[in-house]
Parts: sequence; structure tokens; C-alpha cells
Amino acid sequence: DLTYVLPEARSAVVFAFPLDQAAIQWFLKKEDMASANIDNRRVNGLASGLAFEVAEFLNMKGFKSVPLAANAVYRKDTPNGPYDEKPPISHRYLAVRSGIGHFGKSGNLILKPYGAAVILASTVTEAELIPTDPLPPEENYCDGCRLCQAACASGLMSPDEEVTVTLGGYSFTYAKRRSYNRCEYVCGGFAGLHPSGKWSTWSPARFPIPEKDEEFLAALIKAAPAYRLRKKADYGLYHPLVPGSLLEFTCGHCQLICHPEKKVRQERYQMLIQSGVVIQETDGRLKAVAPEEAEKHLAAMAPEQRALYEG
Repeated sequence: DLTYVLPEARSAVVFAFPLDQAAIQWFLKKEDMASANIDNRRVNGLASGLAFEVAEFLNMKGFKSVPLAANAVYRKDTPNGPYDEKPPISHRYLAVRSGIGHFGKSGNLILKPYGAAVILASTVTEAELIPTDPLPPEENYCDGCRLCQAACASGLMSPDEEVTVTLGGYSFTYAKRRSYNRCEYVCGGFAGLHPSGKWSTWSPARFPIPEKDEEFLAALIKAAPAYRLRKKADYGLYHPLVPGSLLEFTCGHCQLICHPEKKVRQERYQMLIQSGVVIQETDGRLKAVAPEEAEKHLAAMAPEQRALYEG
């Protein structure tokens, strides 16, 4: 609903900026966390900045317009306020309707040649602009491989339910997303160990990942004190859901795994599941080790130190 942010809205302009493809494999292999984090912040800044530029241009032309930041802006009029993580406008809905890309199984926007590794932002305006058409469905490279789901330790995407949305006379389908608190809990770094115990995100935390949606908000609250006490890298970002505390980008696997070439997708998934388990050294440095070594590392900690990583 464009009028949620601008009552006079008639149109929206949406665009995608690609993430650094080279940084993706370093991130998935657990060789380099910093490059993907710094690139993510850079691209979010570019996308949000362009939204501001487009809005200012249209305002200068006499059309009231509102820029919408790429990420980390949430509605406050939902049952749990910003913790429901509902954006004022869905960039991905606008992007799939306006022909930037397609929906993948994950519900992420996907496009050639970048896959899902893009950042979106939008500008809403009262100018009545000529709409562009969606891309032809037969050009969608998503073949339902479900590697996006396999790479998600939080279980954000339903394995069997789908959602269909109709936008301007066109219908689009993707896997139903469960509570976004799942993504906040894992992607935000509060927990990171996959239920198999064989690999993790870049988070050194091993707090249990609940099974039910309604259990995640309580899990977040319980894990937050330990999260704030763990050392963070200086390339983190400040986030409205953890005010005053640096947030590290530790996952995003559903976005980073996806690629137009199935072989690349499979290779990236293997990079991830063979990357090991992340631990944190006393100096704050993160490194990936074998699961057995991670258990020994934790067992050697004093109880109060170990409590920062697992319940």
C-alpha cells in the first residue's frame, strides 16, 4: 500500500544494487567475514542514497515524494511493533512487479546475473509514472532446488506452504515465510549453530534454535544479554532492534547461496556446509574449526565465559 507512506502516492520507483560476488564465497567458506559485512553496508548506503536522490529530483519537479531506506526501517503499528519486522513498503514486491527480477523459492528477489545477492530500495511519489511490466515467468531461473531452505539454520521458509500475492493484475508465488524473528535470531548473530551441529553461521553463539514461531521472541530476549557482552568487530552496524549495540551480518545464506547457475549454487552450498563451526578467541577474533574442536574450546572455558555462547 503506497499510501501508507504517502497518502497522495500514485507510483513507486524501485532499483537493485548488486553485492560483491567475490566476497560471497569468502564469507561462505568462513575465510573472511569483514569483506561481505563492509560491502553490505556500502551497498545499503548506495541504495538508500539513490532513493533520497530520486525523491529530491521528483520533489524539485513539483511531485511530493518520499525515499524509503533499503533496510532496518520497521512499522510500529503492528502487534509487536518493530519486532514484527514489517517494513513500510515491500521493496521486493515492488521489484518483482516492476520487472527488476522474479521471486525465487525463498521469496527473495532473484535476477541475472547476480542471483539474490542484491540490495533494494524505493521511492514513492505522487507523480503518475508509466509502469514497467513484470519479467516473463518463463525467464525465471528458479528451479525449486531448495538450497536456499537447506542453507537456513533458522527455518524461515516453510518447506511445504506457499504464498501467492497479486500485484497490479499479476500473481507471484514463493515459499511462505514464518516469523521474521527467526531471521533476526540467526542472521543477527544471537545464535548460529545449525541443528545438525556440523556447521554454523559466522556467529559463535550456540543457543538453541526453537521450533515454533511464537518461541523466537522470548529466545531473542534471553540471548540478548550474552550477545551484548560478546566482543564485536568494528565493521558492525547499529540497528534499531538492538539499540546501542553493534550488529554483525553473520548469515544471509538464502540470499548468498542463490545464483542463476545451478552448479554455482551447489558449489556455494558445499562451501557452507563444509566450512565448520565458528568459535571466538579471547581477543574477539572469530575462526572456523571442526565441530569437535569447537566443543573442546567451549569445554575449556570458565562457566561465566561459556554462558556467553551457549545456554
